[in-house]
Amino acid sequence: MNIVFSDEQRLHHGRGELGDGRLMPVVEMPRRAEMILARAREVGLGEVIAPEDYGRAPLEAVHAPDYLDFLETAWNDWEAEHGGEHDALPLIWPVRSLRNVPPDHIDGRLGYYALGATTPITAHTWRSATASANTALSAAALLAEGERAAFALCRPPGHHATRDQLGGYCFLNNAAIAAEWLRERGSARVAVLDVDYHHGNGTQAIFYDRPDVLFISTHADPRQEFPYFLGYSDECGAGAGEGFNLNLPLAWGSDWTAFAPALEAATSRIADFAPEVLVVSLGVDTFERDPISRFKLTSDAFPRVGAKLAALGLPTLFVMEGGYAVEEVGVNAVGVLTGFEDA
Repeated sequence: MNIVFSDEQRLHHGRGELGDGRLMPVVEMPRRAEMILARAREVGLGEVIAPEDYGRAPLEAVHAPDYLDFLETAWNDWEAEHGGEHDALPLIWPVRSLRNVPPDHIDGRLGYYALGATTPITAHTWRSATASANTALSAAALLAEGERAAFALCRPPGHHATRDQLGGYCFLNNAAIAAEWLRERGSARVAVLDVDYHHGNGTQAIFYDRPDVLFISTHADPRQEFPYFLGYSDECGAGAGEGFNLNLPLAWGSDWTAFAPALEAATSRIADFAPEVLVVSLGVDTFERDPISRFKLTSDAFPRVGAKLAALGLPTLFVMEGGYAVEEVGVNAVGVLTGFEDA
C-alpha cells in the first residue's frame, strides 16, 4: 500500500491549546506523523510518495471561498495586530444571543471561523493544511488509477473542519475533499467511514443532504465528549440525504466488545449502499492509553479493524485523523493498514 506524505505537513506546530481551564501543550504535534511514517517503513508497508499540488478548486468544492481566504491570510493579520510571539486563538464566538456576522477585525474573524479554542493558527498553518489536503487528493488519485488501497498520512487532520469553520485540530476536511474529488471523477457512490474516537462533525455537515455520499461514524457519545453538539444517533440526513447518515455513538470505557458490534453495523450499512469506493477517516485515539480519549481498545484490535474493512472488497482510501498516544500511534495506525493488507 503506497503512502502519501509531505514534509510541509511538519511545519504547523501550535504552541498551546485551551483545555482544562488553562493553556496546555498541543497534543496534535508533528511527531505523530513521524512515528506513523517510521512504523510504516519498519514493516515495509509501501513506497512513500510526495503529493502533487491540486490547487484551490478541490478545496472550494467542499469549503466556502471566504473561509479559505481567511485561513490563507489569518496569520499575517494576526501578526500585524498582535505580533508573532503567540499563536492565533479565538476569544469570542457568535453564540445564540449574538449575530452571525463576519467581522473585519482578526479577533472577531477567528471566532467566526472557529468551533473552539483548541486549534491554534501558526505562521505555517496554511502551508501544512493545504499540503495535508493535497496528500488526501494524491492518495485518492492512486485509487482512481486502479490501486486497491492507499494511505494518506494527513496532518493536520481534517474531520472536524466544516464548510466554513476550523476546530478540533482541523482546518481543511481532507476526507471530504477526497470523497468529493472521487465523486467528481466518476464514482457514483462514495462511502465515508469515520472510526475516530471523536465524531466527524465536519464531514457529516458537508454531506448531510447528499444521497451520493454515505457518512457513518463510530465515536464517543457526544453527550459526554467533544464535539458535544453533533453526532447523535437520531441524525440520519436531511432532504435528499435522509437515510444516508449513520451515527453509532458509544459510551466512555468502550472496549472491543462494544466497538466490534458498531463496526459490524457500519460495514453492513456500507455493503447495502454498495459504493464504488470507501474513504476511511482513520483515527486511532480509540486506544486505551490515548491522553484525550476514554475508549479501551488495545493495540491488537486495530488489525481487526483493518481486516473487517478489507472484507468489504472495496477500493479503500485511508485518511489519517486522530491518535495522540504518540509512542503507540505508529503501531496502531499501521496495524489497521497491515490488517487490511493481510486479510
